[in-house]
Amino acid sequence: MAEPNIKAVRLDERLIHGQGRLWISNLGVNLVIVANDEVAKSHIQQQLMASVGIRFFSLAETIDKIFKAAPRQTIFIIVKTPQDALKLAEGGVPIKALNVGNIHMKDGKTRLTNFISVDADDLNALRTLHEKYHANLNTRTTPLGNDVGSDFDLNDYVATH
Repeated sequence: MAEPNIKAVRLDERLIHGQGRLWISNLGVNLVIVANDEVAKSHIQQQLMASVGIRFFSLAETIDKIFKAAPRQTIFIIVKTPQDALKLAEGGVPIKALNVGNIHMKDGKTRLTNFISVDADDLNALRTLHEKYHANLNTRTTPLGNDVGSDFDLNDYVATH
């Protein structure tokens, strides 16, 4: 089975939005998979995010279908939580790098950058992705990565906390 042509995997609680569209155009992908169980069932959320070549799959459906992708399909996967990304990796989806773009601040979370706040569950999922699945973690908020917070070393943080 050929490995799917995944150009990037991004974690963003907002899923598809202005920055997400910037990622899509910059990566030059022809297929976007929003992998989230809740959104896969919500036609309203899907309509709000609809664009060319976008699929809304549950995590299980993403795991089941990713290796059926044709080599010509260049894929951008968007997940909502660190736990979603970990479930994909546990299911065999090759996540070589994970761009952590946005995890909202809530009670019980520690702010790491202006856009990323984690609790113990988030941190454990990110640590497992990095240590067990060898995913390189980065915090670029845009594809160019020259913005505030893009130089935060999330790999080092998960290894030491």
